[in-house]
Amino acid sequence: AVRLVESGGGSVQAGGSLRLSCDVIGYAWTYSGHCMAWFRQVPGKNREAVGSLIIDGRATPQYSDSVEGRFTITHNDDKTALYLQMDNLEPDDTAMYYCASDGTCRGSGWREAEKYPIWGQGTQVTVSS
Repeated sequence: AVRLVESGGGSVQAGGSLRLSCDVIGYAWTYSGHCMAWFRQVPGKNREAVGSLIIDGRATPQYSDSVEGRFTITHNDDKTALYLQMDNLEPDDTAMYYCASDGTCRGSGWREAEKYPIWGQGTQVTVSS
């Protein structure tokens, strides 16, 4: 079965940067064509969509308004990992960040957590002021 494993979380001061990775484990062939996304969640709140990307080497990422211009989603050439480069971090970015796969990247559906059947375990990001 496919597993997603996130890494790269940590604690930074406001204005700093972090790069999260999501490795796709257990897929026998290329993962090309899958819709993958990053979500984040703080205790007591629903998961919030951060951004999504179709793993095909050609697609344009989609971002939520709260991170547009500060976060960048990419994937590696082998299409076995998804990345989230986070720059100019703010205290409100503090959350557990999750990688998800096999959702829909069409229209606004990428924002809906329930459409993604595969999730990683999450990695914590803490931004101090």
